[in-house]
Amino acid sequence: MKRILTCILTFTLLSFGAIAQENNKKADEGFQFTVVKENPITSVKNQSNTGTCWCFASLGFMESELLRMGKGEYDLSEMFIVSGTYKEKAERYIRLDGFLNFAQGGAFDDYLHIIRKYGIVPEEVMPGLNYGEEMHMHGELAAVLKGMVDGVKRNPNRKLSTAWKRALQGAIDAYLGEMPETFTYEGKEYTPKSFAASLGFHPDDYVNIASFTHHPFYTQFALEVADNWLWGQYWNLPMEEMMEVIDNAIMEGYTILWASDVSEMGFGRTGIAMFPTTEPSEMVGSDQARWLQMSPMERSNAFRNLTGPVAEIKEVTQEMRQEAYDNKQTTDDHGMQIYGIAKDQNGTKYYMVKNSWGETGNYKGLWYVSEKFVQYKTMDIQVHKNAIPTAIRKKLNL
Repeated sequence: MKRILTCILTFTLLSFGAIAQENNKKADEGFQFTVVKENPITSVKNQSNTGTCWCFASLGFMESELLRMGKGEYDLSEMFIVSGTYKEKAERYIRLDGFLNFAQGGAFDDYLHIIRKYGIVPEEVMPGLNYGEEMHMHGELAAVLKGMVDGVKRNPNRKLSTAWKRALQGAIDAYLGEMPETFTYEGKEYTPKSFAASLGFHPDDYVNIASFTHHPFYTQFALEVADNWLWGQYWNLPMEEMMEVIDNAIMEGYTILWASDVSEMGFGRTGIAMFPTTEPSEMVGSDQARWLQMSPMERSNAFRNLTGPVAEIKEVTQEMRQEAYDNKQTTDDHGMQIYGIAKDQNGTKYYMVKNSWGETGNYKGLWYVSEKFVQYKTMDIQVHKNAIPTAIRKKLNL
């Protein structure tokens, strides 16, 4: 997922497009949510000025899985995963002569790959802040590493040396710290692999799911996004069944890794994401008139700063999802964790989402994302295989 920076916007009270006139007063009073089901999560983290949302989301998801399994509460090291990923990605980048995306972004298979190969460590063992900053800032690190792999790729000696991998690892270690061979945690000595084994987390239990029509349903395919550098495989389900997986997972006590496009106007910065209608005929009275008088910038700001429920698009279809993916309106922007379901005062269904932008917005780093937004703008999800409804699992032979 490409880097998403938190920006400070002016909050403007606009309540246009109410579902019905009698709900206008409630909308003006703001969003009022009732929780339907909420599963445990760990504290909200801050990816700060980095493109590592995929890692923060993944480890937040893993920490919730450990809670679900009764393993206790952990704070795991994102930068251990990032370090290993850079190393693995660089080797593949060189083997493919640079025809691979070498950047900060990643996909949900990355943390599973690194855990399998290297293990995992607690946050306190490898916080990854070895460059004079208190918050993560990876612009310089990414530029240094990209320059190095591009220099190696040019192969000026007509034969790769035996030093380039050590040189690259030295640069990674200078910024993030070395991946420890051994460490002590709560009085016990571990290696990263033995610590991973002690957690009882099994990477092979987790599956990726997407929903697109350019591949057959109920088969696997490599999702065509630049950050899927591992060419990870995704089960392809119809949209309705993908949503059924999400709902079943939540109601059965699981959380979900969620990749989405957050560049849409409806993904607000106050902690709300909806897919508001832009059809004047679906709006009410003065709200319709106000919409027609707005400039494009005013409309964008209004959607990003929603302070109460508004009318959403009436229906999301499989065809709409595919068209938006094909024409690049839906892009691979951001990774988050879905952990619950709630309803607003009008009965509209929302998913409760843990973000990694720190305690921002009206809900201190948590988002309420409408069902229609998730239907339309989900790129892919990852879940424990047992979170998938039995009938769907049979179709996938899981």
